[in-house]
Amino acid sequence: MKKTKTQADRPCRERLGFAGGLQELWKHKLLYLMTLPTIIWVLIFCYYPMYGVLIAFKDFNYKDGIWGSPWVGLKNFQFLFNYKGVGKIFFNTIFLNVLFIATGTVMSIILALVFVEIKKKVYNKVVQTIAIFPHFVSWTVVAMFMSGIIGGSGILTRWIVDNGGTDPAFYTNPGWWPLILVLLKLWQGAGYGTIVYVAAITGFDQEMYEAARVDGATRLQQITKITLPLLKTTAIMLTIMSVGKIFNGDFGMIYALVGDNAALYSTTDVIDTFVYRALRQLNNLGMSTATSFFQSIVGLVLVFATNFITKKVEPDAAIF
Repeated sequence: MKKTKTQADRPCRERLGFAGGLQELWKHKLLYLMTLPTIIWVLIFCYYPMYGVLIAFKDFNYKDGIWGSPWVGLKNFQFLFNYKGVGKIFFNTIFLNVLFIATGTVMSIILALVFVEIKKKVYNKVVQTIAIFPHFVSWTVVAMFMSGIIGGSGILTRWIVDNGGTDPAFYTNPGWWPLILVLLKLWQGAGYGTIVYVAAITGFDQEMYEAARVDGATRLQQITKITLPLLKTTAIMLTIMSVGKIFNGDFGMIYALVGDNAALYSTTDVIDTFVYRALRQLNNLGMSTATSFFQSIVGLVLVFATNFITKKVEPDAAIF
């Protein structure tokens, strides 16, 4: 006799529906209630402000507000694309972000491997704390220390000059700054970036390592043949997420370190710092909103494009 599927035997997607969704919500109401603060926070701070993107298409003034300001179409976008140095700004933004992503990923993986290899918990916690701590240091504080190190009378500058070298003039020579920014970004973010990689490594099946040790594999061979291949998926997923912000410059870091030093703009001026200066000078909120909207659209397109390529090459590493 053929057994008939009951309501409970059907897959969730077949029987849920609106009524089933309400039933599921009520059944696990306490669990869903725990997510309520996060849902409210996301709605207020992430979704509610999104209607402000209308400012990008309006001649905004504070008196009339967003809805009362007149429409200007794509006029606000011309501000960015008509600027004669926009190509250099785009290049700096992408170039610096590519350096940040590439070096940050490599260094975070290396540090994660080091942390995992430290077997004594006390030493492990101390080393991880030291590595993660710079993430919580303000860039303004870092800028003050950097001035005392590479400024005109800074420690490093005086050491170079006292040993017969030429004054590197860090704050007037833009060629130094891609390297300086990358090193500071690594110092600030590499340790914090290890959190995900350490969690991934500790979740790997330990039986694989035990089998490798039985077969005579050294610790280095276990890392190169087991750990790194297994970390590939995590690294690709995090890279895809980072690509979404490749058109956004790290305003907090760059402006705190460089400020309005025009001598360094050729290698440090990114979209965010340029828009900030323009907003101060022109006080045109529509132009800055249009630029931010453009950055978001480009980031979204890059995420989809990167994920599409990843899906073709490494399907398991794709986000969606």
